[in-house]
Amino acid sequence: MNTGAPFWSPYCGPAPDPGEWRWNFDPVLLGLFVLAAGWMIWRKRGRERGIGLLALVVLAIGFVSPLCALSSALFAARTVHHVLLVAVAAPLIAWVLPFPRVGSLAVATAVQAAVFWAWHAPSAYTAALSNDLVYWIMQASLLASSVWFWMEVRRAPAPAAVAHLLIAMVAMGLLGALLTFAEQPLYAPHLLTTQAWGFTPLADQQAAGLIMWAPAAAIYLAAALLVLGRWIGPDRPVVRVDQAT
Repeated sequence: MNTGAPFWSPYCGPAPDPGEWRWNFDPVLLGLFVLAAGWMIWRKRGRERGIGLLALVVLAIGFVSPLCALSSALFAARTVHHVLLVAVAAPLIAWVLPFPRVGSLAVATAVQAAVFWAWHAPSAYTAALSNDLVYWIMQASLLASSVWFWMEVRRAPAPAAVAHLLIAMVAMGLLGALLTFAEQPLYAPHLLTTQAWGFTPLADQQAAGLIMWAPAAAIYLAAALLVLGRWIGPDRPVVRVDQAT
């Protein structure tokens, strides 16, 4: 098995070899998923229940499926994991959970972008792959800040929601561009784990940057266009995003 450098001990386990599709059956994690699913079935009805359970499926893809182990090998896989967290699971959770209003949309936009950028700094990323506590602080802060952002987007007037979704798109795309055009690999935990999968560390990092730059940023653009379309549409002259949805 490709274990990479001996001092990396990522939560998802050592980097797998190609063809090794390892699932994560952490009993504590699985117990939390069961409790969350039970709460969703018990407290939610109809559309909200379905959206909430879909959010749990997305989280399970990130933390239980072989993507978890693959993210120990490839930074590009870790990027897919994080994009699922902040741009897919987070808006679904924001739809179904009643979060109190904290701050403003502008603050939420700045915080979620700052948190995402901070955890992709090489030193912070390395710390998260070296200690389980730091790893879960990373995951919790990425998810919480993104849920806050998407909740404020839903509450905001449509023009403000569109503007801040575009700001989030630019923040995601800019980080992706920086990683794509970096001249050397920046993430030590992946220096010895990518070759078995046919990537150099730099090519893996460039692939991760392209994922952020194109499909991840496109999610925010699509959301902005959806809000804009519903706002200016002749059949639904709404003012607020939550009313439009």
